[in-house]
Amino acid sequence: MTRRRDSRWFAAACLVASAVNINTAALAQDASGGLSAVSDGIIKPLTAVPGDAIRGRAIVANRQLGLCLLCHSAPIAEEKFQGDLAPSIAGAGSRWSAAQLRMRIVNSRRVNPDSIMPAYYHADGLTRVSRAWAGKTILDAQQVEDVVAYLLTLK
Repeated sequence: MTRRRDSRWFAAACLVASAVNINTAALAQDASGGLSAVSDGIIKPLTAVPGDAIRGRAIVANRQLGLCLLCHSAPIAEEKFQGDLAPSIAGAGSRWSAAQLRMRIVNSRRVNPDSIMPAYYHADGLTRVSRAWAGKTILDAQQVEDVVAYLLTLK
């Protein structure tokens, strides 16, 4: 009985180790594509121009562009009917670094493969994408940096 339990534990440990290796390999692919990705973040900003928190807040609040409030709630009192499918972004700047926030916006599935959050700055290898959006990102690089700048203000 102990031997069977030990072999199950070993098998589970191997599965976890292989998942970690797969995730690391995926991040390395991102890094080779020009993004400086390590662990759960993208270290290097996507643009030379620093993000603007005011523009980032506008993107988060915009129900046509970012659609963030469809799933998340945020400390944006004038916007009614905020989502509750995903964590609140209130306090995001205290919970995550700029690199971690950038990764979650670029492609949250690199951090959580089961995430329903769309990849805002990733267009390769996606399925079930409208022809109008094929090969295009939802946000451009500067918009990603603006959203990161805004989220960092939420302490």
